[in-house]
Amino acid sequence: MSFKDTGLSEDKPGVGRGFDRLGIVLWTLQAGPVIVLAALVIVFVLIAPNFLTTRNLQNLIAQSAIVCALGLGEFVVILVRGVDVSVGSVIALSTVVVSVATGIDDPSSGAQIVLFPLVGLVVGLFNGLLIVKGRIPQPLVVTVATLGIANGAALLVSGGDTRTGMSAVVNWAGNGHVAGAPVSALFVLGLLGLLWVLLRKTQWGRWLYAVGGNPDVAQWLGLPRDRLIISAYAICGTTAGFAGLLYAGRTGAASPLAGLGYELDAITAVIIGGASLFGGRGSVVNVLFGALIIGVIGNGLQHLDVSSFWAPVAIGSIIIVALEMDVARKWVETRIRVRQARRQQA
Repeated sequence: MSFKDTGLSEDKPGVGRGFDRLGIVLWTLQAGPVIVLAALVIVFVLIAPNFLTTRNLQNLIAQSAIVCALGLGEFVVILVRGVDVSVGSVIALSTVVVSVATGIDDPSSGAQIVLFPLVGLVVGLFNGLLIVKGRIPQPLVVTVATLGIANGAALLVSGGDTRTGMSAVVNWAGNGHVAGAPVSALFVLGLLGLLWVLLRKTQWGRWLYAVGGNPDVAQWLGLPRDRLIISAYAICGTTAGFAGLLYAGRTGAASPLAGLGYELDAITAVIIGGASLFGGRGSVVNVLFGALIIGVIGNGLQHLDVSSFWAPVAIGSIIIVALEMDVARKWVETRIRVRQARRQQA
């Protein structure tokens, strides 16, 4: 939002300065995730001597890539006023299913790369169809049930055992580097770019924002609300399967307990990134900053030899700050609209 768009260039006494101040506050709130990330990096660079090393930054980015991949799909679901807490269990299910179906050292590595997101797609479609066609209006309850089903299926398929070793291409996706950059980060950036184009440059993306903004009005206008919601959960499941690929490559194992707790990190990355839990608002790009904030906190505290138990406390505090910033942003936007209306009436 530019100053001109909000009427900040008005010459009326007192009005222009008021709009300028509100515009600056609004811009600051919208840039909140970037500002928080920059502040955290500066603090840890100053107090943790080894934080800025190349090896540590590569490790930090690779760790954050898994959370970011999950968060990208979670953002699409939250955009339509939903939530998916089954994404962590999809990591476990996808790694186990791919390992058992193709064999750990199977040379058909290309098939493995396709199977990871395919497993996630099946789970995502299952969630979407249950919510829409099953007419269950509580996505949290549905995805909690799916979380249990996926966890149980992973245990059944694997027999409760962890299968160590992964094919070369999976290991490369999780641990490889291209020109010093982690391959996992490059994959996630590509996924982020694709979703940004779909959400911002296509009719489907604009419809998703409309459904999230007001589902009833969107349906009254003739938008395919049900299909849009199903597609959102399908994408969320697919990105969770993609995160399973990165997780398997990074750990070199297929475990029925993989991804435990990652669903909370994914939702946290979306919230810290400034998305509204009421739907219809947010930027998929900010999910990247949210994931990096989580990674920086955990990595920085580890370098300071601080107990890892403090990481959830710090992340929880930042979530509260992010929610308050969202409230403040809505208030500022309302004030700007009111002043615009008064200016037009004058």
